[in-house]
Order: sequence, then C-alpha cells, then structure tokens
Amino acid sequence: MQHIRIDRTKRLRDDAGTGHNRWHPDIPPLIEVAPGQVVRLETRDASDGQIRPGMTTADLGNVATKTSHPITGPVHVTGARPGDLLEVEFVDIIPQDYGWTRIRAGAGFLRSDFHDPFLAHWHMEDGWARSAEIPGVRIPEASFMGTAGIAPSHAQLTEWTAREAAAAERGDLILPPDAEDAVPTTGPAATHGLRTIPPRENGGNLDIRHLTKGSRLFIPVAVEGALFSTGDAHYAQGDSECCVTAIEMGATVDLRFRLYKGRAQAEGIRWPRFTHTDFRDAAWQGGGFVATTGMPIEPDGTNRGEDTTLAARNALLAMIDLLAHRGWSREQAYAICSVAADLRISSNVNAPNTVVSCLLPNAIFET
Repeated sequence: MQHIRIDRTKRLRDDAGTGHNRWHPDIPPLIEVAPGQVVRLETRDASDGQIRPGMTTADLGNVATKTSHPITGPVHVTGARPGDLLEVEFVDIIPQDYGWTRIRAGAGFLRSDFHDPFLAHWHMEDGWARSAEIPGVRIPEASFMGTAGIAPSHAQLTEWTAREAAAAERGDLILPPDAEDAVPTTGPAATHGLRTIPPRENGGNLDIRHLTKGSRLFIPVAVEGALFSTGDAHYAQGDSECCVTAIEMGATVDLRFRLYKGRAQAEGIRWPRFTHTDFRDAAWQGGGFVATTGMPIEPDGTNRGEDTTLAARNALLAMIDLLAHRGWSREQAYAICSVAADLRISSNVNAPNTVVSCLLPNAIFET
C-alpha cells in the first residue's frame, strides 16, 4: 500500500513534501495511484497542530489563522481526465486520541451572538470523546474527513476567484487568496491559490458528517490525474458545525479511487455527490433525542418569509437556551451543538414560515 507519512510534531510548512493548504492546479502530486488500489494518507488537524493539550483560551491569540486547512496530497489518480467522474471510497478512517473544539470571535453561524473565546480539549477512548471543559457529555465516535477534494482547473481558478471577489463586494464573508502562511510558500499557488475554507465544485471543505468509513464521494474531474487531497478530520460533528469547529483531530485515512470515464461531462455533473450504505444516525440511536424548532421571525416580531437561515438560527438559539437551563454555559452549549446537534429542514412549503428543527441525541448525556 502506498503511504504518505507526516510528522505531526511539525507544522505543514516545516514538513516538506507532505501537503498544501491552498487549491491550485500547479501543485505537483506526491504519489500516483491506480484506480482500485488502496492508498493511506496521514493528516493534520485543522489548526496545523497549533492547538494542543494544556492550551488555554489565552493561548489562542497566538494561533495563526491562515493555515486552514492543511491537507495531505495531492494524489495523482492514473488515467483521470477532465470530464471523468472520480469516486473516492473512504475504506477506513483511524482517529487520533486527542481533539479540540473552539469558539472564535467573528466566526461561526452565531458570530453576532458569541464574542468570547472558548476552547474544549477532547480525549477519545473506547469509542467516546469526553472533555473536562464540557462535563457531563460524551460524544460517540463518527470520524470523517472534513476536507476532501481535487484540484481546480486554471479556468475554474479564474472563475471562482472572480465570483468570490464579487461576493465580497456585496458584503459577503469571503476569504480571498492570501500568501500569508500559504503552503506552497511561493509561486502562483501561494499568491493566487484558493483558500480551503469554502467548499466548491471540486469538493474541499464540505464538512459532511456522513462521509464516514464506507462512504463514497463523487467529484467531477477538472485536471489530469484529478490531484486529490484530504485532511481536517473530525471525530464527530453535528449537521451545520455551528460554532465553526467540530471535534477537530488528526487522522489516518485509507482510500480507494474509481473512475467513470466521461460521465461528468456526459451527464452535466457539476456538484459533488456522495453515498453511504450503512450510516448510523446518532440522533435515532437508543435513548431518542430532544429537539427545538425555529421559524423565520425576528425577535421584534418581524416575519421574514421563507428565510431558512433565520429559522435555523432561531432553532439553534432555542437549543442553546434549553442547555443553558440544564446547567451548561452558553459557550458550552454552543460547542455541544456544534459537535452533536443536527439542524434539519422540517418544512419548507408552508409560507411564510419555514420550520427548522435542531435535534440533540439524549445518548450524549452522562447524567
């Protein structure tokens, strides 16, 4: 089995030839793998190893923020051509035994409501994660790769850079190309490479918690060899990853690739797809769940017809209130929701009020 090994005691920039943290078609592959073969990739956490056991919230100010996400690769898939559909099978995902969750000012779904930093350290054992910073809670293992994608073409790079610049001009939250802390550190990939924070048509930071062991991700190929990379593993995450981090960790992932020649072009496939034959949803396991709901109504009573984002915000705030009444701080409650709660559209047809539900499994509570 081919294997890309990394040194987790080093930052990506100091461990040459193991990966990158920008998307660019000119980043050369590290290995070549034929379809059907299994390859093993060791990966770093989203902070590039900067967050470690024993750190406090005061230490977070020294963490470089433009390193996300360090990803291992690229892997050249033999025979992959533009217009093909690449299948990525997650054969196995082996978690590390330490992870973390943080709240960072200015980030996350509720960034206008949470302004103080928060950091939880998780220790994983026997299929559960526990944190001294969030007592009374245990989170079941459901490891997946938060970031998994392939290189964009030069045409896509130009198109996506322009559309994101236009979105920034409209006031959207956009992270433009930035050479600070970029890997590669020089050249076009550093100055013009796309940040790995937003997902795009090439996959990337999808943060889909269903991409666990046994899942298959399908991405339309845009460059020769596809040039696949992955990282940003999560031990567990709720749908929406609301506070902007899940249980972040390093992991080792075994992958198998398959190619469907010309299928993406023939069928006009633009966006990634995925499948899973044996996913277990924690919300439906023994013990059931508690759920809150939200509708698109502002605190002052203004009705924002069919605004699903506002409905999701209200459902999430209601769950945070529920957990706060049960004894957790609002920061602890926000983090609990980010690693374990699922936001789901329950009704999207009864105008003006979309209904979003926030589900939290009872099985995570130890008391």
